[in-house]
Amino acid sequence: MSDDGSDFDGVDGSDGGALADRKRPLRYVMSAAYVVAGITHFLAPRAFARVVPPGLPRPRALVYLSGIAEIGLGLGVACDRTRRGSAWGLMALLGAVFPANVYMATDGVAADLVPDRLSGVARAAAWARLPLQGALLLWAWWYTRPEPADGDDHAPGRSGDAQRRQ
Repeated sequence: MSDDGSDFDGVDGSDGGALADRKRPLRYVMSAAYVVAGITHFLAPRAFARVVPPGLPRPRALVYLSGIAEIGLGLGVACDRTRRGSAWGLMALLGAVFPANVYMATDGVAADLVPDRLSGVARAAAWARLPLQGALLLWAWWYTRPEPADGDDHAPGRSGDAQRRQ
C-alpha cells in the first residue's frame, strides 16, 4: 500500500516506480494509436459504417464523428495541458463505441469484413476486443490522475488547503 492509502503503488506516477517511469512514453503511444485509428475512419468509412448497430442513424456520419473525436482526443492526451480532459473524453468515447464492438462480435459483422479464410480469426478478434475495451478504459483513466507537476498531488479526499493546515 502506498503512503496515500491507495493499493496501487506507483500506478499514478507518484512514487517513481517502474510503471511510473513509463507513463509519459506510454501516453505518446496511446496518442499515436488513437490518431491512427481516427485517420482510418476516413480511409475506410464504409467498413466502419458496417459495424454501426442498425438502430443508430446516419452510420457514415457517426464514423466520421468518431474519427474526428479519436484524432482530437488522441492529440489532446499527448499535451500536458489537455491530458486529463482528453483522457476523460477518450473514456467517454470508448463507452460510446462499445455497442458497435458488441454488435461486431455478436452479429458476425467482423467476419463479413475479411476474406473467408480469415473469418474465424476476425470473429475471435471481435470477441477479444470486448475485454480489451476495459484495458483501454483503465489506460485512459491512468492519465486522468493528477501528476505532481499538475499541483494536485495532495492526498485523496483532502484539499490542498486542508493538508497544509495540518
